[in-house]
Amino acid sequence: MTMSDPLGDMLTRIRNAQQRRKSSVTTPASKLRGRVLEVLTDEGYIRGYTRTDFDGGKSEFEIELKYYEGAPVIQKIARISKPGRRVYTSVKDMPRVSNGLGIAILSTPRGVMSDTRARDENVGGELLCQVF
Repeated sequence: MTMSDPLGDMLTRIRNAQQRRKSSVTTPASKLRGRVLEVLTDEGYIRGYTRTDFDGGKSEFEIELKYYEGAPVIQKIARISKPGRRVYTSVKDMPRVSNGLGIAILSTPRGVMSDTRARDENVGGELLCQVF
């Protein structure tokens, strides 16, 4: 079965694993997923991730989830731009997530980055998801 929204699938796996208090979760690997995981690691929302390659060209990421005093660090993770409705934003119209306590992850011409870095580099792009 083909997946129409691989990034949305990864975000749902993270959300479900944290509800069940799992220490890690696996998801199929792709370049976009890897770059989003890199932003989540840099911003401190997950402990890290590792890539495992299998025979036949398949590979997957194992994502180590992060908890603080028993509660998940990611309180809410939401997909904004979907395959049926792409959402683009400029630098001046970029939303602040929870008054700056959360982050938005964007796909820009300079790569996948957080909203604060996109503001620093003065670049807009597709609003992939919000995390807080």
